[in-house]
Amino acid sequence: MRILVTGGCGYIGSATARLLQRSGFEVFVVDDFSEGHRGAWDGDFEEFDLRDGLKVQSFAERESFDGIIHFAARAYIGESMQQPLRYWHANLVPVIHLCEAFPNVPFVFSSTCATYGEPDVDLLSEKLIPAPVNPYGATKLAAERLLRDRSDAHQGDFVALRYFNAAGAEAEGGYGEHHDPEPHIIPRAILSAMDLLHEPMSIFGMDWPTPDGTCVRDYIHIEDLADAHVRALQYLFEGGAPICLNLGTGKGHSVLEVIQAVEAATGKSIDWNAAPRRPGDPARLVADPSLAKQVLGWTASRSELSSIVDSAVRWHSAAPHGYSS
Repeated sequence: MRILVTGGCGYIGSATARLLQRSGFEVFVVDDFSEGHRGAWDGDFEEFDLRDGLKVQSFAERESFDGIIHFAARAYIGESMQQPLRYWHANLVPVIHLCEAFPNVPFVFSSTCATYGEPDVDLLSEKLIPAPVNPYGATKLAAERLLRDRSDAHQGDFVALRYFNAAGAEAEGGYGEHHDPEPHIIPRAILSAMDLLHEPMSIFGMDWPTPDGTCVRDYIHIEDLADAHVRALQYLFEGGAPICLNLGTGKGHSVLEVIQAVEAATGKSIDWNAAPRRPGDPARLVADPSLAKQVLGWTASRSELSSIVDSAVRWHSAAPHGYSS
């Protein structure tokens, strides 16, 4: 079966594309390289921007697919607060174009826990009513609604995977996380330990209502995320009903705990300073992943923070400048 992976040269998209290929699927990647890297995927691909409806239609006239996994998006909460229009264009328009160009093709959508907003619960379940507090979460929720409306009109089913904080690198050390600039805490902490950050790390808020005052997040390994996307695609091929599912470990770790884990893995101390809270940041986001287990038979197999950090350290040590090393 032939699968289109959009954003397949990005961090999570490339991990999923490679797993699909290893699982026997024929994979075709589309990426505009605004975030992705050519070195992350060595299979069939085409470079263009999915916001260009004419290019998407032309592409659909030449290519056909049995399924779509859509990753291509903007994904930074702080940036979305500053540039909301950019996020509405980047995160909703491509979904519209893909739905127009590929009617009735099953669709696995890369969504986010940011759709939930700031519910006052220990574990976030799919039973919660979404209430995003930033444009990033709002655009992803809008895309979910579009896919739901498409499904209700019998024009193609979907699975939306609301995942938490993607982290780690592939076990062999050949592929990992590379953003420029790097916004995520685990790679930033590792780069700081390697003396490649050139500035102290900022911890955004030390007064959150959490045990140590720093934000708590659920960190999930990219190989577990890739596995869930492949399972979601197979679920749709087997006639599964449209559904939104959490992907997480069910364990929360604070920013300070992450820094301590990186210090333990690298044997280096990390220079950091306290900074004001960022608008749009919730205090705690931890998944209840039980529905994904029930529906997909999926659980996170790499749930220990130390193993996630260790895999990231191996990648950054082997490729200190990412794919441009």
